[in-house]
Amino acid sequence: MVDHSDEPGHGETFFAVLPDREAALAVARRLDAPTLRTVPHSSGRPWLVGSWADGEVTAVHAGDVRLAVVGQCAVDPDRLTRRAARLTRLSDLSRLARSLPGSFHLVAALGDRLRVQGSASGLRLVFHARVDGVTVAADRADVLAELAGADLDETRLAARLLWPVPHPVGVAPVWRGVHGVEPGHHLTVDADGRTARTGRWWAPPRPDRPLADAADDIRAALADAVDARTRGGGTVSCDLSGGLDSTSVCVLAARGPAHVVASTWPGLDPADDDLEWARRAAAHLPGVEHAVWPVERSPLVYAGLPDIDDVLDEPTIGVMDHARVLSHVPALVDRGSRLHLTGIGGDHVAWCSEAHYHRLLRRRPLLAAQRLRGFRALFTWPPGPMAAALADTRPYGRWLADAAADLRRPEPPPVTGALGWGTPPRLFEWVTPDAARAVAGLLRRTAATARPLAPDRGAHADLEAIHTTTRIVRQWDRACARAGLPAAHPFFDDRVIEAFLAVRPEDRVTPWSYKPSLVAAMRGVVPDACLARTSKATAATDAVRGLRRHAAELDALWETSRLARLGLVDADRLRALTGRPDDPRLRGPILYSTLACEVWLRARSRVKEP
Repeated sequence: MVDHSDEPGHGETFFAVLPDREAALAVARRLDAPTLRTVPHSSGRPWLVGSWADGEVTAVHAGDVRLAVVGQCAVDPDRLTRRAARLTRLSDLSRLARSLPGSFHLVAALGDRLRVQGSASGLRLVFHARVDGVTVAADRADVLAELAGADLDETRLAARLLWPVPHPVGVAPVWRGVHGVEPGHHLTVDADGRTARTGRWWAPPRPDRPLADAADDIRAALADAVDARTRGGGTVSCDLSGGLDSTSVCVLAARGPAHVVASTWPGLDPADDDLEWARRAAAHLPGVEHAVWPVERSPLVYAGLPDIDDVLDEPTIGVMDHARVLSHVPALVDRGSRLHLTGIGGDHVAWCSEAHYHRLLRRRPLLAAQRLRGFRALFTWPPGPMAAALADTRPYGRWLADAAADLRRPEPPPVTGALGWGTPPRLFEWVTPDAARAVAGLLRRTAATARPLAPDRGAHADLEAIHTTTRIVRQWDRACARAGLPAAHPFFDDRVIEAFLAVRPEDRVTPWSYKPSLVAAMRGVVPDACLARTSKATAATDAVRGLRRHAAELDALWETSRLARLGLVDADRLRALTGRPDDPRLRGPILYSTLACEVWLRARSRVKEP
C-alpha cells in the first residue's frame, strides 16, 4: 500500500515519528500545523505526523513493516514496497539507504520497534526527546523542545559563540532534554516506546581509489543526483556562478527533461570574474534561460538581520547571508521554477583538507614533502607553525581538551588548522568571563569521551567541513521552502560524497591543480573552456560594504541584546567594535557566531510574543 499526501502549500515543514503506544496519542494531539498530516501504524495510531509538501513523503507497508522515505528521493513506491516485504531486521535499512540517490530521511517500523535515520551529510538531521513517557523523534529540534516544554540550555547556547564550533559540541541541541543524532548514525526505539539508542549506519569509504579509476563513478553519482531532481520535468532553476561546481550541476540539469533557468548574481568586487565565466558557460547551453540579476539589487552581508522571522531550530552563521539567499526566490518563482539546484558542497567534496598530508608525510614522505612545499608557497605558510603542526601527534580528545584552555589566546596561524584536527576554537573578548568558564568546562567534559569523525586528521577535517556546512544549508533550505522555492544540493547527496571520498587524497588535493577530481569526472560533459577555470570569487567586498551600510542596525541589536540579558556577552564592547566598521579585525568573520546567536534568540522571542 502506498500513502501519498495532498499538497499543503508553502510554509513550515516538519515531521515527527511516534511509537505505537497509547501514550503517543496525546503527543500527536499537541502537534499543530495549518495542514497537519498523519501516516498511521498498522494499529491505526499515528506513526508519522507533520507538515510536508506533496511528493516529499513516500510511505509504504507490507505486513507488519512500514517504510517511509522523506525528502528528495525519486524512489519507486512499488520497489519500496517490495523492499519492505523483505525487511526482517531494522539493520537492513543501512543497505537500503546506500542504494538510493537523493537526500532524505529513512523511517521504518518493524512490529513495535522504530528506526529513524537522516543523511550521512548532515543535511537531514534526527533529534529525539522523551515526551509524556515515550520517545519521540523529529527532523527539527524545536518541535521536540515545544512538545517537551524544554528549557534553553544557556551553556550550550554559549558554546555556539565559539569560532569555530568543534565536533561534537554542535551535535547537541540548545535545549535541555533534547538530543541530537550524529550524521551517519540512526536512532532505534524499542518496543516499549521509551528505550532509545543510537548506532552507526554509515562510514566513509576507504580513500584508496586512483582518480583515473574513480572519475566515471563520480560522474555517474553526480548525474544521478541531478537527474533525481529534474526527471519530473517542469521548470527548475540552477545557480550559475561560472565556478566548476555550479556549472557542472547546470550542465547536467540541462541534459534532463526540465526547462532550466540559470541564475547569476554578479559580485561587487571589480576582481570578481564570476559573470564572465557564467556567460561563457551559458553560451554552451542554448536551451537554458540565463537570468543575470542587477548587482545593485543584491543584498549585502549583514542585511536584514533585525527583521529575520524564520524560527530556526538552532543558531547558525547562515543568517549572515539570509537576505542574499532569499533575494532570487521571487523572480525564479515568477519564471515557473519548482526547485532550485545549487553547487554548494563542491568545495567540500571535490577538494579536501591539506591535513591529509599529515598522514601522507609518514606513509609517502617524498611525495608529501614535495606537495607541502607547494602548499607552503601557495598559502604563504610560515615554516615554524607548519613544522609544529606536522609534528603534532595528539589524539583528538587531547587536542579538544587543550583547546578548552586556550579559548582566549590569539588566533593561531591558518596552517595550524589546515594541517591539524581543525582550527582551534576561540572565544572573542566580548564573551563574558562567566560564559567563557562555562564553555571551557563543557569542552573539557566533551573531550573526555570525544572521538574524531575519522581516525586521521584529513578525513576528520573533510567530514567536519561537510557537517558544519550542511547545518547552515539546512536552515537556508527551510527559509527558501517557506518563501516558495525548495532547494537541492546534489554535491551533498550521500552517494556523491562517497564517490568523491573514495579517491586517494593525494589525487583530490594538490597545490598544482584546482579540484582535479571534479575536472576529471566532468571531462567530456562540461565544455573544456569551462573546466579551465582556476579562480574563485569571494564576497569580501560585499561583507565590508555591508558592515558599513548596516552598522546602525547592528548597534541597535546590541542596544537591546538578548545575549547580554543572559549574561553571555558584553554589549558595550560589541557596540564599540561595530561602531568602527573599518577595524581590520572585522575583515574576518569574527562577528558571525555572535550575530547568529543574537538573531536566533530575537526570532524565537518574537514568535512567543502575543
